[in-house]
Amino acid sequence: MKRKQSAVSVKADPRLSEGYAVVKRMLGMLFLLLLSGNVHAALSVFACEPEWAALTQQLAGDKASIYTATGPLQDPHQVQARPSLIAKARGAQLTVCTGAELEIGWMPVVLRESTNNNIQPGSIGHFEAAQYVTMLEVPTRLDRADGDVHAAGNPHIQTDARNFLPIAEALSKRLIQLDPANTEYYRQRYAAFDREWRAAIAKWEKQAAPLRGIPVIVHHKGFPYLNDWLGLKEVAELEPKPGMEPSASWLGKVLNDLQQHPARMVLRAAYQSERPSEWISERAHIPAVMLPFTVGGTPQATDLFTLFDDTIQRLLAGLKQETP
Repeated sequence: MKRKQSAVSVKADPRLSEGYAVVKRMLGMLFLLLLSGNVHAALSVFACEPEWAALTQQLAGDKASIYTATGPLQDPHQVQARPSLIAKARGAQLTVCTGAELEIGWMPVVLRESTNNNIQPGSIGHFEAAQYVTMLEVPTRLDRADGDVHAAGNPHIQTDARNFLPIAEALSKRLIQLDPANTEYYRQRYAAFDREWRAAIAKWEKQAAPLRGIPVIVHHKGFPYLNDWLGLKEVAELEPKPGMEPSASWLGKVLNDLQQHPARMVLRAAYQSERPSEWISERAHIPAVMLPFTVGGTPQATDLFTLFDDTIQRLLAGLKQETP
């Protein structure tokens, strides 16, 4: 005789039903936020040099994801257009570079191979800092025999703190154009940076007063903007022509010329070889001073503010240093 199986009534747990309802509501709200544009991914920025990555960080904060194409101990003239750089440029919404042909050896290739129309020259996503400052050492003639001379002028604009004022203003406006939803955020960060930077410039100029009129030798013509700002007087370069490493015979000529035009220091950027400046230092009995040149060039230069703190402190220390 078959037994009938009794049906068992299973009641749904009301807590589970409530949980499903909550999840459903949350997913619905997220969907609506995405549709309304209230959720924004960080702006993808490709910075050619560390100083522009640092400036973008100051102005954009957490609204930007920043990739730096070159390191602080890397010559920005001598960079390879590696596949990794091209891949980063392909996804960028904004490139922030020096311009003035500093990146002429690699950035045009990166831009072309990226096939990213948003960052090509002339587009809203293409920013060149040199367009917003007065250029120094603009050549009257262009001849490859003169070495690495740039048609627009000397591109090492980041060594004058004053140049960051107009550049920051222009870059802030560009960020707003690209990301108008965060306009007020960018305006507030720019206003704060501008206020703090002007106060810092006043402090640095007061500290650097003893440097005015001091004659210096430079490894490369990388400091005309620094010299113009602080009043240093460049009397010689270690490179016979821009971009050409000095030979022993050329250094001997520089040393001999110092008898007529003595210098107090010999300056080089962190990425440059120390040997030529040390050679002159030992024989001319003047200190060789290595400057960070960009953010990260020394352990102390961790951002734009400490970049100039460290630069001026190193110059002042060199001025006080006695050599045998």
